[in-house]
Amino acid sequence: MFTPTTDPIAGSVAISALVALVPLLTFFILLAVIKTKAHVAGLGSLAVAILVAIFGWHMPVGMALNSGVMGMVFGAFPIVWIVVMAIFLYQVTVVSGRFDDLRRVFDVIGGGDVRIQAVLIAFCFGGLLEALAGFGAPVAITATMLLALGLSPLRAACAVLIANTAPVAFGAVAIPITTAGALTGIPSAEIGAVVGHQSPILALFVPSILVLVIDGWRGMRQTLPATLFIGFSFAVAQWLCATYFSYELTDIVASLVGLAAAVILLRFWTPKGAGEARGRILTAEAAALPIEHGKKLNPSNTWMALFPYLLVILIFGVAKLWKLGVDIPAWLASTDIKFGWPGLHGAVVNANGEAVSSTIYNFSWLSSPGTLLLITGTIVALVYSMNDGGGKYKMTFGRGMAEVWHTVYNMRYAALTILSVLGLAYVMNLSGQTITVGTWLAGTGAFFAFLSPILGWIGTAVTGSDTSANALFAKLQQTAGMNAGIDPTLLVAANTSGGVVGKLISPQNLAIAATAVKMEGQESVILKKVAGWSVGMLMVLCVLVYLQSTPVLSWMLP
Repeated sequence: MFTPTTDPIAGSVAISALVALVPLLTFFILLAVIKTKAHVAGLGSLAVAILVAIFGWHMPVGMALNSGVMGMVFGAFPIVWIVVMAIFLYQVTVVSGRFDDLRRVFDVIGGGDVRIQAVLIAFCFGGLLEALAGFGAPVAITATMLLALGLSPLRAACAVLIANTAPVAFGAVAIPITTAGALTGIPSAEIGAVVGHQSPILALFVPSILVLVIDGWRGMRQTLPATLFIGFSFAVAQWLCATYFSYELTDIVASLVGLAAAVILLRFWTPKGAGEARGRILTAEAAALPIEHGKKLNPSNTWMALFPYLLVILIFGVAKLWKLGVDIPAWLASTDIKFGWPGLHGAVVNANGEAVSSTIYNFSWLSSPGTLLLITGTIVALVYSMNDGGGKYKMTFGRGMAEVWHTVYNMRYAALTILSVLGLAYVMNLSGQTITVGTWLAGTGAFFAFLSPILGWIGTAVTGSDTSANALFAKLQQTAGMNAGIDPTLLVAANTSGGVVGKLISPQNLAIAATAVKMEGQESVILKKVAGWSVGMLMVLCVLVYLQSTPVLSWMLP
């Protein structure tokens, strides 16, 4: 039997908490100062966490090592499984040639105004990519699309980084929230609902900020009705979907609603100054090209380009909501295989001698979002292989399915990073290191609600992943909330929401953006342009979460 304690070192919570922070500091120093690869930093900090657990918290060696193994297994399934399947679905659209049709949809919908097109690509479509893939894919893809549109490299990089904020909490089919739920025992749907009452505040203004960055105050004023309407539609969809529909589908629904809002508005209203804006923000070569917004879309090609994303909504909607005749969600849940982790369940107990719930592993082989994405991608690959558009598109079913293995290979190092960070989180959680830090921070009392989003911001800024930030700090937030008398669900959600604006300045995302726009080595130039927005949005979230923890805005919470 092993019972975690909060003051194993010198009988002091404060000293123990400082020692418990060593694995996290190791991770941050290796990654940000020594500049090792992310997976090397993850494995190094995991090793340190195991040593601290053994010699600082007196956790048996076998249990400490086993905790790391359990965390890495959870990182593999369902975390990596979901990410791989999401990217696989996207890759099928690319190799089939249908992705180019989707880009033409944005060209036509934008009505020739490059500012609106930038919002549709970076914010709406970027949000869709974040929902399905995440982990830098939206930044890389939308940055190249904005370059093709004619934006200067610096403008394109800044635009996609700012756009890649509001959707991040629900990225990769809401993996950050699923991870937080698994680590804390709080139902993921409840965390998602609270996040859905925080991140929409950012989503409301992000499109306007995006235009401000690429075209200044004049451009923002001229497009304000459109950017606010798109942001408002996206925010309302996020709020409603996260609260009442499915937190996993939140960004997919919100992105499509935002896109639909733009289509409707631009049928009745046209922004002023589109021609002058082209001269201000496009390269000379791009500005000289004729505007082709009068070109009509081919209905069949447009339908096929949108088909994968509509199918995702259908399949996830049935899996999460269908209860007519057959309760599909209950049936899928009944296929889950739950078991106590050998060597840990029943051996790691709380102060009352009860087994901790986090030692139960749930193998959701059929109900996992990753499996649902595999089913979706398989159907899409089959449909695309059977419809070649009169010879224009040529992709065999086998070629589409081969993207599963290509994605696994390309993600091998990213997957190792995820596995090591989850291993680190499990070791810290089960040994008691996380609880110690949380107990110490709870000493700030009610003010901790203001500080809560900053932890998520720091975690994502350093790791480049809101999922990793939740793996590191979700349990800490829960513990601090319980000890400070603040709703733990609010603080875990705040960690997630704070992380979304940390993504804006993470070295990983800056490097991806710089590479995509051919500004390698100039990450610092991009950072100077976006750092202020990251800090500003963080302060908004800090104030929002603090007020939500008081009667002033507690009515906002579900």
